[in-house]
Amino acid sequence: MVYAVVRAGGRQEKVEVGTVLNIDRIKGDENGTIQLAPVLLVDGDKVTSAASDLAGVTVTAEVLSDLRGPKIVIQKFKNKTGYKKRQGHRSELTRVKITKIA
Repeated sequence: MVYAVVRAGGRQEKVEVGTVLNIDRIKGDENGTIQLAPVLLVDGDKVTSAASDLAGVTVTAEVLSDLRGPKIVIQKFKNKTGYKKRQGHRSELTRVKITKIA
């Protein structure tokens, strides 16, 4: 079982070949593929975390679609002062599928 921990969109995600995940919006190349930076690689019983060893490891992902995350509503209210504020936010996301860990 080969899996890797990759840095994707400001977070670290544990991925295997075939894993579909949502990361912060990222643009793929002309073929619709991206390269993710590995932080840790586990190949059976051997764990690789040294930066020099990880320099030769590539994690390739295919961009499936661009989407938007759920709406987050931010509300602020102060009692007896008439102050209230409402704000919303939706994250821009990209759905990717891991195709190769080599």
